[in-house]
Amino acid sequence: MFEQIEQIAGLSLKTFLVTLIGILLFGIYVGILIYGENSLTALTTLQKRKVVLQLEVKSLKAENQELQKAYFELKQLGA
Repeated sequence: MFEQIEQIAGLSLKTFLVTLIGILLFGIYVGILIYGENSLTALTTLQKRKVVLQLEVKSLKAENQELQKAYFELKQLGA
């Protein structure tokens, strides 16, 4: 049976199995790169979160500036 497969494929069983295992391992590696903990999807999620946090920082700085202005105005009224 294996001899018939070897004749059809032109490969020995050992070569076929090594190739198959190599392809499976490469597939697992690519899957981890795309969907794993340190993956491409995690990177894009972190980049989106970074943008949101940068906008929040900008907003909080503007609010802080307004509050400091109000504080100094109140401080001058009390002096």
